[in-house]
Amino acid sequence: MMKNQLAGLMKQAQAMQENLKKAQEELATIEVEGQSGAGLVKVLMTCKHDVKRVTIDPSLFDEDRDMLEDLVAAAFNDALRRAEETSAEKMGKLTAGLPMPGGMKFPF
Repeated sequence: MMKNQLAGLMKQAQAMQENLKKAQEELATIEVEGQSGAGLVKVLMTCKHDVKRVTIDPSLFDEDRDMLEDLVAAAFNDALRRAEETSAEKMGKLTAGLPMPGGMKFPF
């Protein structure tokens, strides 16, 4: 009986590993957009932090360079936050209900 339980657990672990791998591959294709300056600066990136595009409204080119740099940094940070939230949500759905030792989080 114990051997069958162990085999079942191993099968579950393997299926979970495959699902996590698929989810991580999917995250590489999911895009999020970060913004700052009420949408004057936008950063498009995947949930694996691959930046696809940076868009800066032409009206900002006449502004102070420091302000423009701050807006670009803020848009990047907003995109990173959105990517992390999307990743956590996606991985959370996969790992929901799994008994995890205290302090352990997915992905490893």
